[in-house]
Parts: sequence; C-alpha cells; structure tokens
Amino acid sequence: VPGGRMEAPPVKVLSGQLRPGGGSLSSGTGTWLLPREGSGRAPLRVSAVWMQGTVQEVRPERNVSLRLLDPGGSFTVTGAARVPQGRPCIAIGKYVMVMGVVQSCSPELVVRAVKLTDLSGNALHQSMWKLEVEDLQQNMP
Repeated sequence: VPGGRMEAPPVKVLSGQLRPGGGSLSSGTGTWLLPREGSGRAPLRVSAVWMQGTVQEVRPERNVSLRLLDPGGSFTVTGAARVPQGRPCIAIGKYVMVMGVVQSCSPELVVRAVKLTDLSGNALHQSMWKLEVEDLQQNMP
C-alpha cells in the first residue's frame, strides 16, 4: 500500500482472525485470506482492515503506538499520531475504530493506521461489533 493509501475498501475483522490459524497470508500480495467457515464461500481477500477496540496502552514509539483490545484479543496500532482522528482519541480507555493495513501477524498483530476515530460516545458500537463483523463477512460476495 504505497503512501499509506488503501487499494480496496477495508474489511471488518476481529484481531483473532488475523493470527496464525485464523487465516493465511497470500504470498507476495500483502493480502490476507480469511476463511468463512460454514458458508461454503471462498475466503475473503483482505488487504485493508477496519477494526475496533479499547485503548489499553499508549506508547511514544513508531509515531505513537496504541495497544487495543477487541473480542478476539489484543493488537498494536502504529502511526496513530500521523492520521486523521476527528475528536482526540489517543487515550487509555477510549473505544476507537482504526482503518489500516496489516504490517505483521506474528509474533503479534500489528496494524499501521490510516484513520482513527473515537467511538466512545455510543456503547452500541462496542456491544454490536462482533455481530457486525460476523454478518459482514458472511454476506460479502
């Protein structure tokens, strides 16, 4: 993804789906192949992700890194200080949405942020996230 721009729309995912055993990296393409169990459909091709989680830690390295927690586990977001944010959201306890590009999946999931948004103002965002991800993945062509 040259210049941090996304080629395809981001796919809503949980962090656990992007760990070893959750899918596979398509060699040389930077695309993650995400299986859709029980649907009988081909794996989703994921190059950009839309993830949501609660900020657990804020670190100054790599233009501010965040440690987020979602229903699938924890993951790191890099470049948080360089992206559009709307309301300030780089703070422990905030529930945020991050759009970005997967940098690595092992030994830990690292996503380079392209956009960051505070969703803390509406508890529905957090309570519905897992269902929203499942629904989208089962219904995407």
